[in-house]
Amino acid sequence: MSSGWAILVYAAIILVLVIGLIVAFMISDSNGGKTDKKNDVAHSVEAIKDGRGSSGEEGKKDATEEGNRFPTLTGIDAESRKYMRDDYDDNITLKEMCESFRNFAAYKQKLYYDIQDIRRFIAGLSVSHIMILQGMSGTGKTSLAYAFGEYLENPSTVIPVQPMWKERTDLLGYYNEFTKRFNETLLLQVMYKANYSKDIYVTVLDEMNIARVEYYFAEFLSMLEIPDPKKRYLGVVTDKWQNDPKQFNEGNIRLPDNMWFIGTANNDDSTFAISDKVYDRAMVMNLDSKAEPFTAPRVKRTHISAEKFKELTQSALREYKMTKRNARRLDKLDKYMIETFHTTFGNRIMKQIRTYIPVYVGCGGEELEALDDILAKKVLRKLEMQNPVYIKNAAEGFCMYLDELFGADSMPQCKAFMRRLAKNA
Repeated sequence: MSSGWAILVYAAIILVLVIGLIVAFMISDSNGGKTDKKNDVAHSVEAIKDGRGSSGEEGKKDATEEGNRFPTLTGIDAESRKYMRDDYDDNITLKEMCESFRNFAAYKQKLYYDIQDIRRFIAGLSVSHIMILQGMSGTGKTSLAYAFGEYLENPSTVIPVQPMWKERTDLLGYYNEFTKRFNETLLLQVMYKANYSKDIYVTVLDEMNIARVEYYFAEFLSMLEIPDPKKRYLGVVTDKWQNDPKQFNEGNIRLPDNMWFIGTANNDDSTFAISDKVYDRAMVMNLDSKAEPFTAPRVKRTHISAEKFKELTQSALREYKMTKRNARRLDKLDKYMIETFHTTFGNRIMKQIRTYIPVYVGCGGEELEALDDILAKKVLRKLEMQNPVYIKNAAEGFCMYLDELFGADSMPQCKAFMRRLAKNA
């Protein structure tokens, strides 16, 4: 037993000695740390005096390699002259544009479209910077938008929409705290290039309603409502770094007026219904069938600027203004819609009608064709949300009123739409 106690005593003494050494080492290190801290403060003060401080813009610059969190966009800055072309085709009319684009798509890419659809497409671009191409799969919705970019010598950008998209960052990107870089999305890059250019830029949101459009595209919808294009800015980052891209304004990028968004939409169980907020601001085009193939002459691409396209549309607004007779008919139809269906055109839709009709006529179409088309898409579409039984009972009376107002052989799209609603009720 005595030997056992002796071992315990020796062990205790050794433990006390070890603890003592550790405490002494910690005290010594603490004093040294204080000295180092004082030296660090002194060095920091000197650095600030010399303008080398670790705070402010210079400190942010040191956060990444050469302080560049937007390497792709700053790369676009370096080669910006590449996007400043001036070799544009100024001697073209809207009618010639429609015909040559149709022939280009047929000859070059074996894509066949009725001339009426091409007119609707071009006229629709004059109404809004957002267009929705909807219809059955395989009718050439994405192909139409893609072919238009090829025709303009500025290929369209196709962005497949993802089901989980919910907010603006899904389109514009986000800052990655781990890499200290901004995730520069394809759309952000294209927008940045477009701000240097006068070209028409087409961005295709492929299967746009596989996610809720009014979620991920909400800020774009709001910006496009601002009348002055120079004031349409989208937030990218909340702060400013020294080496940020040249075109940024306090962390914001301008939504360029030479960019159009074309969304393709399928209406099936795998997609979301597009809300009124989106439909009201967009121009809608239905592609429900394929056109018959035809022999097209060889035509060259047309490099037209966004400014020239807007000049052509403004010229059409002056030259082909809606006739007073059809304006009176439209007023009567509006009153009928209010009394019968308790719905009205609204100021936004009236403005779209008065823009769409002259441009469609400038494209080579007829005024009543344009009126029939836009009424079916923008006005009668609202009846889909009303009581189907009531719509079924009122549909034939509405078709008779259209015959009385516009003529028996007029407004085929509106009548077909109402009869389809009645059939599905």
